[in-house]
Amino acid sequence: MAQTRATQTRATQPRATQPQAAQNSEPVSLAAALASFDELWSPRIVTAVNDYDVRLAKVEGEHVWHTHDHTDEFFLVVEGELLIALRESGGERTVVLPKGSVFTVPRGTEHKPSSPSGAAILVIEPTGTLSVGDRHEEVPDHVDATTGHVLNS
Repeated sequence: MAQTRATQTRATQPRATQPQAAQNSEPVSLAAALASFDELWSPRIVTAVNDYDVRLAKVEGEHVWHTHDHTDEFFLVVEGELLIALRESGGERTVVLPKGSVFTVPRGTEHKPSSPSGAAILVIEPTGTLSVGDRHEEVPDHVDATTGHVLNS
């Protein structure tokens, strides 16, 4: 029984590596969060779930072809429309995600998000995951290669 109590005590203590946004005990308005920044392809960490960041980003134009070798990448379109080009064993295809749609890119799948007209997206991936993946083409100036920025709302 003593061992269980010690484990429970440790589990309730905040971890030093936890993003500041994860410690927010108040609801986060996605509309207010989106209004707090203008940068494209530069995700903000709005909260965390266990060892995963929930990131919000404004996007327009093209990202880069990239691959996450060890994790899936979840997308939810909050505003606008997102296209995700995929290079799979059967060839290339593009998934079209209108507002309110979700899609998960499987680990190891080369992909390239884009949005000709602009969109706002919510992405869920493990804390510390680089926005341009483990392998990627040259990163242009308009894409922020980051593990996410703390939301300043």
